[in-house]
Amino acid sequence: MKYFLTCTILLISFTAAFAQKEKVESYIAQFNEIAIKEMIRTGVPASITLAQGILESQSGESDLVKRSNNHFGIKCKPEWTGPKTYHDDDERGECFRVYPTPEDSYKDHSDFLKTRSHYSFLFKIDPLNYEAWANGLKKAGYATLSTYPQKLIKIIKDYNLNEYTKIALKKSVDSETKPEGTR
Repeated sequence: MKYFLTCTILLISFTAAFAQKEKVESYIAQFNEIAIKEMIRTGVPASITLAQGILESQSGESDLVKRSNNHFGIKCKPEWTGPKTYHDDDERGECFRVYPTPEDSYKDHSDFLKTRSHYSFLFKIDPLNYEAWANGLKKAGYATLSTYPQKLIKIIKDYNLNEYTKIALKKSVDSETKPEGTR
């Protein structure tokens, strides 16, 4: 009986881990092109964007994503004039931004990082240095979770997300080196 119970627990654990891996891989397949495009546009590494999206949105399964297309947990902030939703996070009933599409959420995430002075030092870091970026996000106050950088780094390593940063860098260089009129 003990052997049967142990085998059952192992099987359930394996099945759950496999299902989680499939959700993450599906999320990456769905949003990697947007992350690459946003990196080319703003310089936010695609690996960081994807890892944050996976973590913040629970691979697109969170209530916040389903209700508001908010993949990054971006709160309203005083300057936000768009639609809002309220969700329990660090405190009860906090205000979060609502986006018409996931693409709008990705674009706002990039702009959020690019336009706020306390994140400006990140753009001096090599985009391939995802560990420095992950630690920098925490240092700049992006997340309150003490293990946030480690979680991002693990996701990036587990799913080889730095490859999307490399793709964006290559596309960016390729578009800069094309002769005028061929773009």
